[in-house]
Amino acid sequence: MTGPLTLVTGATGFVGSAVARVLLARGHKVRALVRRGSDRTNLAGLAVELCEGDLTDPASLARAVSGCRYVVHVAADYRIWVPDPDSMLLANVAGTEALLRAAMAAGVARVVHCSSVAALGLTADGTPADEATPVSEAKIVGIYKKSKYRAEQAVLALAREGLDVVIVNPAAPIGPRDIKPTPTGRMILDAAAGRMPAYVETGLCVVHVDDVAEGHVLALERGRTGERYILGGENLALPNLLRLVDRVMGKPRSRLRLPREAVWPLAVISEGLARFGVEPLVTRDHLRMASKTMFFSHAKAASELGFQPRPALDAVADAVAWFRSTGRL
Repeated sequence: MTGPLTLVTGATGFVGSAVARVLLARGHKVRALVRRGSDRTNLAGLAVELCEGDLTDPASLARAVSGCRYVVHVAADYRIWVPDPDSMLLANVAGTEALLRAAMAAGVARVVHCSSVAALGLTADGTPADEATPVSEAKIVGIYKKSKYRAEQAVLALAREGLDVVIVNPAAPIGPRDIKPTPTGRMILDAAAGRMPAYVETGLCVVHVDDVAEGHVLALERGRTGERYILGGENLALPNLLRLVDRVMGKPRSRLRLPREAVWPLAVISEGLARFGVEPLVTRDHLRMASKTMFFSHAKAASELGFQPRPALDAVADAVAWFRSTGRL
């Protein structure tokens, strides 16, 4: 018996490759939208059909969705700082709308759109936010978060036009195959390697990448059309997360807590150097985001989808093990 053909965008990446693995385990035939020249290490050994294309190339999107029953859209430009914000908006917003319109035209039965908790509101008192927490673009910090918010609004508009689409909002994923790595993965790697002697106080919601992938497929199978589901795990103050890394490494470390104001000049200098090709250590948007406690509740996904994330310690341990096994640590 042949399973449904499902397109996964971003399948070479951290979350997308995990989604492809879950779909394959569920019996789906997986088609992966991949950019020409992209690193395909995360797809090695997987029985997936490769389809070259790009979110900025509408003709390639039409080819990619052709014959597919489902689409899981994970691809995104995920960087906290970019020299050209318009390029991020083109991929994350215009590209998302183009892909979903192509899916509508091709008669795709259902789409799962990977958004982010970055597109959601935060509570004033730091308690966990949920899908109903009010949000306005004016209060969203940084071009990446703004791009995810705008993309989500475009997706919701298409749902009102009749597209069967479910939105998932992952928190900060941690785990294996973080090849870039992501900003959260880089923090875990630096802490594990002893390259993080200081930190700025903040809080974030961390979740194992494989649980995020499972959540995407649960949304495909059980989600309600036009609804959003937070795929989160444990809410941790940053020093508590760093202590988990130390626990995994078996090396307790002392770190200096820095006020955000003390790091601001470094952020300005880092952004200046970034314009000459030097990856910024920290940016002003990093510091603005750190001023907000980014805690979220996954209660809706748990009750409606059966989403059950594992402990954060397991996610950290798997991330560290993968960084070590690939020579990054």
